[in-house]
Amino acid sequence: MRKIFLLFFILILNFSCEVGTSDDSGNSNDTSQIDYRQEMRNFVKEISEYAKDKDSDFIVITQNGIELITEDGEPDGELATEYLNAIDGVGQEDLFYGYEDDNKPTPKEVSDYLNSFLQRVKNEGKKVLVTDYCWDTSKVDDSYQKNYSLGYISIATCRELNCIPKYPPNPYNENSNDINSLNDAQNFLYLINPEKFNTKEKFIHALENTNYDVLIIDAFFNDELLSSDDVNRLKTKANGGKRLVISYMSIGEAEDYRYYWKDEWKNNPPEWLDEENPDWEGNYKVKYWMKDWQKIIYGSKDSYLDKILSVAFDGVYLDIIDAFEYFENKE
Repeated sequence: MRKIFLLFFILILNFSCEVGTSDDSGNSNDTSQIDYRQEMRNFVKEISEYAKDKDSDFIVITQNGIELITEDGEPDGELATEYLNAIDGVGQEDLFYGYEDDNKPTPKEVSDYLNSFLQRVKNEGKKVLVTDYCWDTSKVDDSYQKNYSLGYISIATCRELNCIPKYPPNPYNENSNDINSLNDAQNFLYLINPEKFNTKEKFIHALENTNYDVLIIDAFFNDELLSSDDVNRLKTKANGGKRLVISYMSIGEAEDYRYYWKDEWKNNPPEWLDEENPDWEGNYKVKYWMKDWQKIIYGSKDSYLDKILSVAFDGVYLDIIDAFEYFENKE
């Protein structure tokens, strides 16, 4: 009888290890049945619903991970309608320059592949924002012309995203129009690393004196959350037209320089924290489907998204959407 009981106990133990367990927080250590792509779609939809419930005009843009727009991840696949309905636009890096190395053309087969998705996004009435990494004037001109011909708005800039490009001297398609929605925009600036500005005032002043239709910036200057007064100052172009101010927010990696980071995580990481990104020191992959990570991103007054909402940003630019690739490749 004792042997039978022991055998039964071992079978139960093995079964529990295979299917995984979950704790009171709703986290689960079972990855055997996870659809990593759908979990990212779900996460984006939840962020969008939460933000738009507080501000119906709030803008949600996702960067990279473009395969999520179709159910099977194929260019001609059925559109993931709920996901597309949750977003207002997509950002794509390296479309024409920077995929293999900065200031070098992206291979045509890669550009064509990405374009096959991006055109479908555009045809659904969503804005496409392209960031190419190049600086030679001929390559910058080529980048803008190619993106414009496809109906995208774009920026040719530095990989560090710490500069206002010196060329061209004015934004491509500069205008004095009031930009009331993302679809009104004809250009944008992507500057999320203010390291070249030694004070917040100098940073704000430099951005104020530009005519970009959309500013994509970090919600924090160093460790200080920008104020609603700071953000509202940026909502007017130097020529007097209204513009949109969008906050960057990474949802597929945790960053050890953010306000939410706890020093003890490096030696005693929470369940949702994964490996450090070898290409970006201080950035850690996260199991983005876990509730404890999602609570850091949205849902309370101390969450990342709520801080962004509290200071009157017009929207969020969600990064590391392609985190699903990391987990798919681990299996």
